[in-house]
Amino acid sequence: MLRREAEKTVKNISETFRVLLVTGPRQVGKTTLLKSLMPKDMSYVTLDDIVLRNEAKKDPKLFLEEHPWPLLIDEVQYAPELFPYIKIKVDEEKKRGMYWLTGSQQFKLMNNVTESLAGRVGIVRLNSFTYAEVIKNENKIPFSPNKLSKSEKIDVNKIFEFIYKGGMPEVYDIAKMNRNNFFDSYINTYLARDVKEQSNVSDLFEFRRFMISLAERNGEQLNYSSIAKELGITDKTVKSWVEILVASGIVYLLEPYMSSKLKRITHMPKIVFMDTGLCSYLAGWDSAKELQLSSSSGHYLETFVISEIVKAYQAIGEDVNISYYRDKEKNEIDLIFDKNNKLFPFEIKKTAMPNESMIKSFSKLEEESKKGIGEGGIICFYDELIHLNEKYYIIPISSIINISKNSK
Repeated sequence: MLRREAEKTVKNISETFRVLLVTGPRQVGKTTLLKSLMPKDMSYVTLDDIVLRNEAKKDPKLFLEEHPWPLLIDEVQYAPELFPYIKIKVDEEKKRGMYWLTGSQQFKLMNNVTESLAGRVGIVRLNSFTYAEVIKNENKIPFSPNKLSKSEKIDVNKIFEFIYKGGMPEVYDIAKMNRNNFFDSYINTYLARDVKEQSNVSDLFEFRRFMISLAERNGEQLNYSSIAKELGITDKTVKSWVEILVASGIVYLLEPYMSSKLKRITHMPKIVFMDTGLCSYLAGWDSAKELQLSSSSGHYLETFVISEIVKAYQAIGEDVNISYYRDKEKNEIDLIFDKNNKLFPFEIKKTAMPNESMIKSFSKLEEESKKGIGEGGIICFYDELIHLNEKYYIIPISSIINISKNSK
């Protein structure tokens, strides 16, 4: 089993909170992770079991008596009736790590947690494997824009093979697993279970068409009207369906940078699929090489880098304050970190020959932002970390997605 970056966070939360909740998309390894870390005296139940689910819903107080803590409850979203009684239990006992919970349907689940367990629960959002997890870099740390570090070069072909394959654990754990068969089954399972249970979606075939349409726009601005027109549905429906994918952890929306001084900026978020393998499958790419040589390769590289950053921060239980910039004159900055009251601008380019013309839009932030501008640069396939000019850097992709704690 591949080690997860979230392991230390899970252990820390269990030692400091009464309840631990691990949430995220289906089949990203939530149960596997917790079972590998659970104490010897902890019991396990899953509410995928219809009998146990009905017991938990019908008489949650009795259920918790019959299944005493320490207890791992899998798929807890199926019995929201448990949450008030878990609250009562942890308030009575005041012990750490009493209940470990997993759940896939984040929107409803978070509502129940917020209402019932506020202040008592620590939350980890788990995603599919990162690149560093797959290559077994157990010293990986999240990228910090004010601490640029050197790392080993990663070949462009290797990166796009990972982008195409994605990071779903089952694709790696089962040697003979066919990628296409896995994603077809994954989508059907996701549509049949989560979508139907989270929403009023009645036409699952239409929702699959919507997912394909969104995947074909990966890395682009989210234009609700354009998608609605293509599919023959309303803008309101598109918005509600996007919310389902975001709540489920399938899609991340990279919001535009907003400032009162920057007048002519876009207000549309960018579409970022959290697993590029799922996205490339939906979009119909037949091989990593075809994707790599296509006109879409730049968008996939950009969303891959962004998703890797988001995954790394979520694995340590933190949000990351990132955005992008685009104005009406089409000046654009792919990624902006907002940290310590400074903005760190980055371009993400599929090139091994970066130049200063690629960062011309950085001047927009330098001229108009109220915040200071920190070190940034061009994230690309150059061999090493070096200065581009006096202020900005050329940054190998490895220094973003595979940085180790001992790197300098």
